[in-house]
Parts: sequence; C-alpha cells; structure tokens
Amino acid sequence: MRHFGQIAPAVRKRLFHQEPCSFTADSPARLLAAALGATLYSPATRPSLADDVLKQGARGLVSMVLCLEDSIDDADVPVGEANLVHQLTELAELPQARGPARAGGTPVAVPLLFVRVRTPEQIPDLVRRLGPAVRLLSGFVLPKFTEERGIPFLEALSAAEAAGGRRLFAMPVLESPDLLYRESRVQTLEGIFRAVDKYRDRVLALRLGVTDFCSSYGLRRGPDMTAYDVQIVASVIADVVNMLARADGTGFTVTGPVWEYFRVQERMFKPQLRQSPFLQGQAVELRQKLIEHSMDGLLREISLDRANGLLGKTCIHPSHVLPVHALSVVSHEEFSDAQDILRPERGGGGVMRSAYTNKMNEVKPHRAWAERTLLRAEIFGVANEDIGFVELLAAGLSD
Repeated sequence: MRHFGQIAPAVRKRLFHQEPCSFTADSPARLLAAALGATLYSPATRPSLADDVLKQGARGLVSMVLCLEDSIDDADVPVGEANLVHQLTELAELPQARGPARAGGTPVAVPLLFVRVRTPEQIPDLVRRLGPAVRLLSGFVLPKFTEERGIPFLEALSAAEAAGGRRLFAMPVLESPDLLYRESRVQTLEGIFRAVDKYRDRVLALRLGVTDFCSSYGLRRGPDMTAYDVQIVASVIADVVNMLARADGTGFTVTGPVWEYFRVQERMFKPQLRQSPFLQGQAVELRQKLIEHSMDGLLREISLDRANGLLGKTCIHPSHVLPVHALSVVSHEEFSDAQDILRPERGGGGVMRSAYTNKMNEVKPHRAWAERTLLRAEIFGVANEDIGFVELLAAGLSD
C-alpha cells in the first residue's frame, strides 16, 4: 500500500517531487507508526464491514479501526464480535484482485486493521476465533489506558501474538479522567510511560481520546473551535507530548484527536480558510465545499496537530481522510531545509541561510525536526515546488 495510491500515476508524477513509498503490514514499526495517517473508525456491527474495508482502501485509506467499544451499544458486543469474525474471515478468503481496482488497475491492498476492544479477555478470544484470518489484523486499540488498566491488555496482546503466530501491535488510547485531572496527571503519565516502555516493541502509537476529556467537564467543542481552543484539553495534549513524545529516543508517536463534524448547517464565526490559495479554476468551488462540510476547522486542527508534535489523526468520517493526508505531504521547502540540515558535512553544527532564502537553519537544534520531516517525506511524499495542499486536495477529490 502507499499514500495517494488511488491517484493515477501520471497525476502523482505532476504533484510529487518525491512520491510516497510503498509499505506493507510487515514493514518496520517506525515506518508504520508514521504511515497511519487518517485512521478511520467503524463500528464492528456494520453488516457491510468487509466491503467497507475494501471501498475505503480503494479511496486511499491505509489504517482502520473496527470498534467494539464506545461506538456500539453494550448489548451489541456479542453481535459485534460475531460480525467482525465473520466479515474478516470472508475478507481473508477473497483474492485481493476482487476488491475495487485503483487507478491503473492495481489491486487494492487491505488497510492496516485494528480492533478496539473493551476488555483484555477479548484479545486472545478474537485471535482464536479468527483463526487464519488473523493475518489481516495489525493489532488492537486499548481503551482508557493507564498503567493499572493497561498492563493486563498488553499481557493479553503478548500472549495472543505468541498463540497466533502473527505480529500484533497495541495502540493505547489516552482518555482516562486521571490523565485529565491536574492532581493526578503527572503520576498517571509516569505510569503510562512505565507500561508502554516495558512493551515498547509492541506499542505502535498512542491515541488521544479528546471526546472523553471533554465529557469529564460536560464540554463539547463546536465546528468553529479546535481542540487547542479548549484550554483544559490543550493542556493535556501539551503534557502528553512533553512526557511521552520526546525526540530523544524515549518518545512514541502520538496521534491527533478526532474531528467530530462532517457537515455544518449554520456557523457563528467566519470561515477559517483564506481565499488567496483558492483563487484559480475549480479551487473556488473546492473552498466552498470544504467550508460547507466544516473542513476549514479540520484543516486548521490538523495544522495545529503537527505544530504540537502529533502525527496522524483519528477520523470518524471518510471525508476526513484526504485532508489529513494532503496536509501530511512534505512541502518542497520543508524537504529542502531538512536535507540541508542533515548533510554529512553539517555534522559539527553551525547555521546557514535556507535555500529558499527566507529563514535560518541551525543544524543542532533543527536536527530532530529534520529527521522527522524526512521520515514523513518517505511516507507521504514531497510536493513539487508549485504544488500546495489545495492541488493535493483537488486531485484526490476528483479521482
């Protein structure tokens, strides 16, 4: 699979200075953590689950969570488990070529699939019930993760991995009230670090459960607000990045919070998308479409996610996938700066003017940023000099 693989090769060549790389579910964990992109959640009770997986894969999705937790009613858990096992078993028996074909007739790769469970016991039980179909699973999403709650999940994952003979990753969700409350936050974060550090090889990424954070205070951000405008939420994100996402080799990939909206009937504030990038051709119509579907707020939040050290995003609607991926592409200017900073002859440090002559590149302070940028460039590609997110969005939407 590859990002923007749904776009015709000729169009990709026009858009990208360096095209996104190909990867598989068996690629190194560091690569997969960066490649998650927009992770789409779907209730495990959906009767068309297998078809949905193939359809979204054809549209460019590379990671998906099949949810047995908050997205379904408590009484529907047995039905959801049975449906999930049935649907994945059917999917495993289908030749990939029977899925929808991407541009150029290439068969669709099944996205990285994860199951969000409620209890540790579900993990080995589902692995056993899936049998050979477990090869489609990349791992499990672990809810309301703390050290005390999380260790049994990670132990169950480790046992299931050994029994199933399949590498399985964990994606803990950080959403516990103990993480939110000031008096218990640092202690909770320290415990979470101990748990995930012990099972570091199995933890692919940490996910933020911002909806649960808001619920502890009876809050819900509107479509004109980002998570960073809700100060109690922003403070948690800052502390999670501070303690769990450091660039010194001890950190983990932390993904961005969910965006809940996909169409707005009425807005209070002005749209957040400037007109200037959308002045030519079909771009004016594209801007209006994005505003009508509340995408201007999403685009702003994605930009703030990246500025605050988050990579990838939880999504609940297919229309969110392309904006996340388009804004994950490395610009030609970022790529140029990162390459300059990491040149072997710069090993001793120093400072230089950027090739774009608009900023200072200081080798030692900017090295970690440059390394992260080149990893993102490998996964999401590098845009050509004259290509911005508007062109990437337009190409994906018209495909």
